[in-house]
Amino acid sequence: MSSRTPVQTRAELALAFLTFVWGSTFVAVKSALDDSSTLLFLAIRFSMAAAVLIVAFRGGEWKGRNLRHELGAGLLVGVLLFSGYLFQTWGLLYTTPAKSGFLTGMNIAFVPLLGALLYRRTPAVSEWLGIAIAAGGMGLLTLEGQKQFSVNRGDLLTLFCAFAFALHLLAISKLSPIVSYRNLSMLQVGCAAVLALGSFWWAEPVRFQLTSRLGIALLVTSLFGTALAFTLMTWAQRHTTPTRAAVLFSLEPVVALGTSYIVSGEVFSRQAILGAVLILAGILLVELKPIRVS
Repeated sequence: MSSRTPVQTRAELALAFLTFVWGSTFVAVKSALDDSSTLLFLAIRFSMAAAVLIVAFRGGEWKGRNLRHELGAGLLVGVLLFSGYLFQTWGLLYTTPAKSGFLTGMNIAFVPLLGALLYRRTPAVSEWLGIAIAAGGMGLLTLEGQKQFSVNRGDLLTLFCAFAFALHLLAISKLSPIVSYRNLSMLQVGCAAVLALGSFWWAEPVRFQLTSRLGIALLVTSLFGTALAFTLMTWAQRHTTPTRAAVLFSLEPVVALGTSYIVSGEVFSRQAILGAVLILAGILLVELKPIRVS
């Protein structure tokens, strides 16, 4: 077994830190949406983050770079990033922070399926089993005590978010080793900002009331959840494997559940807790692959 290098350790500690940051912001964003429309919130969040990155990186590293290639990579990743956050933030209008956190975590189960389609790799037995377990857990989590299966609008929107984030994870894993992480971070956040700014004023009724909770949510999500987070993510995925990154990201819904309980006192039934446990078990089974068929 090869020894782990210090840079690999630092990269994985950075990804673990990101799961805490992202998982703990669900409650803040849920509250902030009472004071702002979805797309306007995202437009301000990504614009603030893009401005911070432009200043921090002094416009990026372009000398000697393939400009067309890097712009294309940034555009692709930025569209996927915006799509994921659009569906996640929109879904939070209709579902709870804890459910949003767990359903967003389903993106890790989607990764092997999408990877198989894009890279022509057949999922292993553990991957199929993990996906089935996670889907069953999602069903329990979204039943809400009803006698028949029911998925509300927010749950469905959050599943679209998980799909977009799975594609984003695959794209970052593919592009981060060959594109400047500073350029890729700045371009993807900037692209998301432009998309949000170009759509918030016509795609939905605009609402905005500057309150302390909205200001705090924008500050935390733009600086830590976006500018810092996607810079660290793009850098860290150059120094660790997609599988190890995915395992670390699977901890995000656990943080979301704990934060929702501590901050808002959200109460969970035994059925909901079992569903959450099954989702997490399925995600880990997909990534750790303990079952192998020769």
